[in-house]
Amino acid sequence: MKTDEFAFFNQQLAAMLRDNIPLEGALRRLCQEMRRGALRTELQLLEADLANGTPLETALAARQLPELYKRMMLVGVKSGSLPGALTLLADYYQRQNHLWMRLKGLMVYPLIVLFATFAVSGLFVFIWLRLVSPAWFGFQDVFQGAQLPAATRLALPLMQNLWVFPTFFGLLLGLALAILFVPAWRDAVRWRLPAFKEASVSRVAAALHLLLKGGVNLPESIGLVQRLEGGKAAADLQGWSRNLANGLTRFSEVAAGNRVFPPLFVWLVANAGEDLTAGFQRAAEIYQSRAAYRTELALYAALPVAVLFLGAIILSEGYMLVSAFLVFVQFLGGM
Repeated sequence: MKTDEFAFFNQQLAAMLRDNIPLEGALRRLCQEMRRGALRTELQLLEADLANGTPLETALAARQLPELYKRMMLVGVKSGSLPGALTLLADYYQRQNHLWMRLKGLMVYPLIVLFATFAVSGLFVFIWLRLVSPAWFGFQDVFQGAQLPAATRLALPLMQNLWVFPTFFGLLLGLALAILFVPAWRDAVRWRLPAFKEASVSRVAAALHLLLKGGVNLPESIGLVQRLEGGKAAADLQGWSRNLANGLTRFSEVAAGNRVFPPLFVWLVANAGEDLTAGFQRAAEIYQSRAAYRTELALYAALPVAVLFLGAIILSEGYMLVSAFLVFVQFLGGM
């Protein structure tokens, strides 16, 4: 799901509902303007179910839409303020899209460098095996016993094991792609890298703020976010639910023993006292700012570091290629 498109859709849907347009008609009109894709298909099926008289709760349960979205829609209908709930959802998805797009942009430079390094290393090995190596071994008897140039002697061990370069960078590239596309690996890394961890904390806080503001009680809100997150964050949230069930009321006690949520997050929420909605909102804003700040710093540093790294690889492999030709230059000079 493209969160920017989903946010814009909910903004328009909220505006049409405020103008007293029925939900089915608003969905039908907006789906006609959307691009083809899974999101449009799910919303069209939702509109068809509602038009056939299916209750909203039943129609939403059958659709592949975010659980947070479905829960907030039901909360909005129950409270009689569906446009307000949709506006809150649109703001939530818009903020999350803005932050995670920056983080995805941060990952572009390392991936480009790894791919370019893998390609350059593979090309160099191809040139060596197809062009340089046959000539090298063909003339080996001619310059055997001669004093090789210093640059050639220095690069000789690497020349005999050039396959190490594309293999190493290919494994790194494969590992990076696995982290991107394997959910378990992606979640493990997401809660370890600073900018990504702070963005994840901000997302959890924003979701809890959204649910509490919509009128969902704290245990139910924590349970829903626990199902959305999974991994170590779900383990912490499960601990919160267990502490609430044991009768603890102060948030500093409820959130004791966290593994991934930092002490600053707990302090920000607990400092709000009984107004946990405001506490989660404050925590979401602060951690979003921290994630954006770290992302900006990393973006400024990533490009020059990536260029220097790629340049060093090209120069080192070019050095080995030139050192191989120095033998032929020395031989021709001797003739």
